[in-house]
Amino acid sequence: MTTPTDYLASLDAWKLRRLTNLKAPNGWLNIIGRYWLELGSVTVGTATDNDIVLTAGPAHVGTVTEDETGVTFTPADGGAPKRLALSKNKPPQFDVDSLLLEVTTMNGENALRVRDKLSDGPSNFPGIEYFPAEPSWRIVADWVPFEQELTVNTSHNIPTDVVATHKAVFTHEGKTYELIATHGTPAAPQFVIRDLTSKDSTYGACRFVYGEDVTDSTIVLDFNKAINPPCAFTEHAVCPLPPPQNVLPFRIEAGEKRVEMP
Repeated sequence: MTTPTDYLASLDAWKLRRLTNLKAPNGWLNIIGRYWLELGSVTVGTATDNDIVLTAGPAHVGTVTEDETGVTFTPADGGAPKRLALSKNKPPQFDVDSLLLEVTTMNGENALRVRDKLSDGPSNFPGIEYFPAEPSWRIVADWVPFEQELTVNTSHNIPTDVVATHKAVFTHEGKTYELIATHGTPAAPQFVIRDLTSKDSTYGACRFVYGEDVTDSTIVLDFNKAINPPCAFTEHAVCPLPPPQNVLPFRIEAGEKRVEMP
């Protein structure tokens, strides 16, 4: 482990990157809508004659068409249709004027998510409050193979099936606990957790922790980097909730606190 001084400096740099990413054009602070798609075509834009009426952007953005094999976007300005390479982990994105659009996929269902790059949301964001940094919350856990199919719920009550391949096993105050990585990959796992601070000082649904320094047998869980999920910043995000195994019966006073959105 690095020295406490180096660790705290690296943590400050991580917090700055975190805030920069939130405020970026593809961050979570400028989303103006999310719309489920169905087979057929829908027009998009701010004009009232569109099927999907936006609050920002051109009067007529274009047409989104879903068929049995995928999704195509046809610009309203007469540009060539664009067949989108759908991906659950990396949704395709494309720009139209001041808008950044993407098509997300969940449980085989697609949705159009729209960001306004001119939104004042990022500039009005008050920032994130953190618990005081505590190096002891950076824990080296055992990284144990653990293959199991799970159904996890989401913030929009959309159950999703996942395959868990590993769990992190660690001790806290003399007791052993296990956290299941429900998302990400074995090399870059994501843990969705909840602890007793959710009752008063952290986001009530969950927080995310990403495993670091993963080896065949160990993984670092840095709870100083426990973050709010996207749904803490916008109603237009769908976030996984923790499986019962990841609801911890103690307080983790580390990482991001609950945000107050303007």
